[in-house]
Amino acid sequence: MTAHEIVSKIKSKKLSAEELISQALKKAKIVQEKYNAFITIDDKAINKAKELDTKISNGEELGLLAGVPVVVKDNICSKDLRTTAGSKILETFIPPYNATVVERLEAAGAIVIAKANMDEFGMGSSNENSAYGIAKNPWDSSRVPGGSSGGSAIAVATGVVPFALGTDTGGSVRQPASFTGTIGFKPTYGQLSRFGVVAYASSLDQVGVIARSSQDLALAMEAMSSHDKNDSTSIKNTNLEFLKSVASKKDLTSIKIGLIKELCNEGNSDDVLGILQETQKQLEGLGASVETVSLENVRYGIASYYLVAPAEASSNLARYDGMIYSNRVGENSEGQIDIMMKTRGELFGPEVRKRILMGSYALSAGYYDAFYGKALKVRKLIANDFARAFESYDFLMTPTTPSVAYKIGEKTDDPLAMYLDDIDTVLANLVGIPAISLPMGQSKDNLPIGIQFFAPALKDETLLQLSNIIEQNSTNFAPIVKI
Repeated sequence: MTAHEIVSKIKSKKLSAEELISQALKKAKIVQEKYNAFITIDDKAINKAKELDTKISNGEELGLLAGVPVVVKDNICSKDLRTTAGSKILETFIPPYNATVVERLEAAGAIVIAKANMDEFGMGSSNENSAYGIAKNPWDSSRVPGGSSGGSAIAVATGVVPFALGTDTGGSVRQPASFTGTIGFKPTYGQLSRFGVVAYASSLDQVGVIARSSQDLALAMEAMSSHDKNDSTSIKNTNLEFLKSVASKKDLTSIKIGLIKELCNEGNSDDVLGILQETQKQLEGLGASVETVSLENVRYGIASYYLVAPAEASSNLARYDGMIYSNRVGENSEGQIDIMMKTRGELFGPEVRKRILMGSYALSAGYYDAFYGKALKVRKLIANDFARAFESYDFLMTPTTPSVAYKIGEKTDDPLAMYLDDIDTVLANLVGIPAISLPMGQSKDNLPIGIQFFAPALKDETLLQLSNIIEQNSTNFAPIVKI
């Protein structure tokens, strides 16, 4: 069922919350056994379902998401429920508070049933970097589900929940959505609060949503989106009406879409290019005008991203030293420096250690201007390119990823190839604009392929509106994978 259908059945008493959550937990455990989608499954969620049923019996007013089971990525704090960020260094961390997005979902009646598997601290594009084991793609268990929000994508693709929360620093919601045949939405930077989210790269991180339905995406955004005084980057006075706007337009007449030339040719697989062409025809059939547009600086996006993100990560992850709340390796008698070195060396995974070293180097004396400083200048050039393009176009379009989901282990020994998979998605994070990946077709091997759309900053509603129009005019959109 969609989230809308669940709420309707709960409110009309056709289904009890206890029954629904019990089914969701049972399915989550089956999915976990097959695909390793979760780090923690919360059996205590059944108690929250019972509390909701009591409210229904007492005739109390229910929220937008009454009884909807949700999965939350394991770098988003959940009160009294372990939050590891996919790392051994936080293996025993149990937050004393909820992240704002979790607080708002629960206030609307949603029930968190599990914390999703992920690449450690969000550093990865395959979910192979988790300290809790590799997650597997339900379309083909020999392939990766994408990362770093791979577990969230699996939970949605298999129908455990109608939508799940992820985080998107360089495509970590959109890329796994593309690999699993789901919808992945990254809002405008600051649209959703980051309070209570374990930081990776603070100028790039954004909470996102993975779903199978545009209406469910709108429902989730409606519940979570408003200013948060606890987050200094939270946008004020947006008050977007996602549900109302999503259903307000039926076609794409007078809409102009720019196909970014630099990202839509060489480097993409034939299957991806084929679905891109089919998508263009579908958009034109719905009344849109699709034209090629050149953004000459986007080719430098991946280089800029992999200087900015590790630099910010090296700063954010300095706090995990075994001294305050992270796990510790070594005894006090060994001295503070030895304990810190052992803790970080043994409890951080290899990808995290590598990115910390990359970031520290980019920020070091004598190299700051040559690397990090220059990357920020390139970031601004890319933002200028997008601003100019949006003067002429309502949306911009690219493939979400250059290929379908690849085999587990295929790119482990070639980090450059794996980093290049983010070439399309990192742009939205560098610029701070909303972006969405839609499941637009399948490869010859029946693997899902996503197409990505960008909108100007704060045009999140129109992006979900576009998604809904495409969904309503598509067959087999975001199907549930049978398990």
